[in-house]
Amino acid sequence: MKMAKKKINYRVQNIVATTSLEKPVPLTKLARTQPNTEYNPETFPGLVLRIKEPKSAVLVFSSGNLVCTGTKSVAQVKKVIDEVIKQLKKINVKVEIKPKITVQNIVASGSIDMTLNLNYLALEMENIEYEPEQFPGLVYKLIEPNATFLLFSNGKFVCTGTKNKSQLEFSMNQLMNDLKIVLKNNKR
Repeated sequence: MKMAKKKINYRVQNIVATTSLEKPVPLTKLARTQPNTEYNPETFPGLVLRIKEPKSAVLVFSSGNLVCTGTKSVAQVKKVIDEVIKQLKKINVKVEIKPKITVQNIVASGSIDMTLNLNYLALEMENIEYEPEQFPGLVYKLIEPNATFLLFSNGKFVCTGTKNKSQLEFSMNQLMNDLKIVLKNNKR
């Protein structure tokens, strides 16, 4: 089996991004006037604002800090933040700045188009957690860049922890190189 030719197919499933509007937001007023909100300050200090398109949820804090989840690209994150700003304008909160968006985490899933012997990988690779009685996937942690993979025996994976596309792709290439070394040693 030639691993160097293996193509990694993946899709971004979720991006978590943060920003600050640099002004306070009256959460009670926002909750009372906007139907797409959930706010229960006794259990959580943030308000959940659901956006239909692109489908996402934004945690809005009274400080003006936002956490956006559910988008699949940075362009979608920008659209969602613009939508939040439009909704805030309806309650007379005028945001004068262009918010700086920081990606905190990217979650991607995909396939490396090969079956994996997870028991063998657990014995031969470092930075592995594998408890098949608890969970069918193997957890493989890269140190640099900081990324965590869930690997399944059918070759499917989930990658989390990267902050941009180049880190994501570098992590996947690192995974493939590490697998190639371990599987090459297996053939000896």
